Amino acid sequence: MADSAPTPPPAADASDSVGALAELYLGNLLYALERCALSLDGEAKPVEAAFYRGIGRKLADAHRQHRRP
Repeated sequence: MADSAPTPPPAADASDSVGALAELYLGNLLYALERCALSLDGEAKPVEAAFYRGIGRKLADAHRQHRRP
């Protein structure tokens, strides 16, 4: 039996772009970032928690800017 090469992934389309996926799962991403921040708060790491909250804030702000007519 001959070794076969791995099958390449299907060609990416526009719906697989980072931006499209981030927009699709934005709520999940924001929730996960806040859960991470809460965990870091519980570990008495407020600077690290603020970092992840800042990422969430930037994503939410970018989403609002993108949605404006």
